[in-house]
Amino acid sequence: MPQSSGDRSHGLLVPLIREPALLRAIEAIGYVSFSGQVWRIVFDGRDPREPGVAGGRWSPTGVPVLYSSLEKGGALSEMRYHLTRGQSVPPSRISLRLYRLNVAIDRALRLPDLAALAYLGVDVGRYGALAYARRDREYTRLQEIAEAARFLEFGGLLVPSARADCMNAVLFTDGPGAPSIEIHRDEGLVDVLQT
Repeated sequence: MPQSSGDRSHGLLVPLIREPALLRAIEAIGYVSFSGQVWRIVFDGRDPREPGVAGGRWSPTGVPVLYSSLEKGGALSEMRYHLTRGQSVPPSRISLRLYRLNVAIDRALRLPDLAALAYLGVDVGRYGALAYARRDREYTRLQEIAEAARFLEFGGLLVPSARADCMNAVLFTDGPGAPSIEIHRDEGLVDVLQT
């Protein structure tokens, strides 16, 4: 049975009210199993299996997720965007390391294209198109989808990258559906601004 979850707001636990139509739509899509390699870039010295909790396109702040890409170019494009978002001069003294990870997800929600996102109520005209400062206009529905999938005990999402022509894997690292994540290979330091 799915566990309830909530949102921490000013230190209080606020119960989430999930949209029943969204839950039904996700259940109708069903799940796929995924086992394979993904690419992930992290700051040098950080364990690539460690999730982030800062919030993002597919995760509200405080929810532990691990963002990765099924393609090396996708991981590079995503990190390049985040390093240069809204900055006239990108940071130059950051050490980043590229990893290949072996991942196994028993229940993944696969949304292979923009049509699948539109089916779940996403304004696909905004997907990856808004300036970083206006990301909340794009992220809200995507975060609702991810939270609903997590509530339904999916271990992650396979979704289109907003920065490259490939798929990303968004892994929910806590809960009963959490995937298996192992380091396959440390590919070394990478300069995403020159690649």
